[in-house]
Amino acid sequence: MYPGSEPNTVARLMARFRGGDKAAARQLVELFYPELRRMAAARMKSERTEHTWQPTVLVNELYLVLVKIKSLGGNAADSDQEKAAFLGLSGQIMKRLLIDHARPLYRHAVKVQFQDRMDSLVGGVESLQQVKDALSRLAAIDPNFRTIVEMKVFGGLTGDEIAKELGCSPRSVATYWNFARRWLEKELSDSS
Repeated sequence: MYPGSEPNTVARLMARFRGGDKAAARQLVELFYPELRRMAAARMKSERTEHTWQPTVLVNELYLVLVKIKSLGGNAADSDQEKAAFLGLSGQIMKRLLIDHARPLYRHAVKVQFQDRMDSLVGGVESLQQVKDALSRLAAIDPNFRTIVEMKVFGGLTGDEIAKELGCSPRSVATYWNFARRWLEKELSDSS
């Protein structure tokens, strides 16, 4: 039992948190702060020694993610199950935060360049609609083409990361990407 908590406090807070209540997220973090801090410290031990974050920063970043959650699924349970659910969610978020933070800055955003003829496209909303339509036509050929383009261009993932995500080889991703890129270049230059 945590100091100042009644038997059903965690269950009530989790029910509110599942509904998107930011105050409940804050209260859960306050209630479990010592445990969250220990979890963060344990995760930080496996990070490189020159890491710029400390466990307290990781917990603060966790809080910022938790208050952005609009709603969660799941059924209300007893306080022990709800505590386990909250700490499990927090652990997963911490892991994701550390992975994202470890990515070099140049990997956070990847600029994918098409050939020069792509520069002559019409700007604004019309151009966005052309891209959306072209991606839909590309997906009609094979949904994997669109998925790979979106992951590479909009998600900034590398070929290896895409392969891992899709469960295929990096060579397959490269083949799909090369076809999709050439096809999109042709489609978008023809429509301009």
